[in-house]
Amino acid sequence: MTISIEYEAEKKLDLPYETIIRDVVEASLDYEKCPYEAEVNVILTDNEAIREINREQRRIDSATDVLSFPMVDYETPSDFDHVEEAVEDYFNPETGELMLGDIVISVEKVEEQAEKYGHSQTRELAFLVAHSMLHLCGYDHMEEEERLEMEERQRAILDTRGYTR
Repeated sequence: MTISIEYEAEKKLDLPYETIIRDVVEASLDYEKCPYEAEVNVILTDNEAIREINREQRRIDSATDVLSFPMVDYETPSDFDHVEEAVEDYFNPETGELMLGDIVISVEKVEEQAEKYGHSQTRELAFLVAHSMLHLCGYDHMEEEERLEMEERQRAILDTRGYTR
């Protein structure tokens, strides 16, 4: 598995962010029963940079906590059966790993939201990674039923690794 982590923010999180990210990515893939070695890219940035990405990619001119950019097209979330039909689209030719996509997280939002929700920055970072990993596996939360399913999956993933409130 390849988990690339780039830290682009000036503000430093005072926690073992690489360990947390790797742990939650692995827990998410285990929970979703991904049958392949996978590749995930994570960028930790600041509010201004994530705002710019949000504006360019989603036409929303505001900072957000996390953005997800899935590389796999799913008809059903976490249904990986079709990916081998398009190896050239979904697999890294050098490593043979399934290219799941990119995650962008605002470190400022990690700090702000941890305080707002009354839990640790560790738990907030873990939550944002789990949330984003579910997006990379094809889940969404546009409808109420989808939102509830994502929330339950996030909670289960975090619970498996002890990231509780």
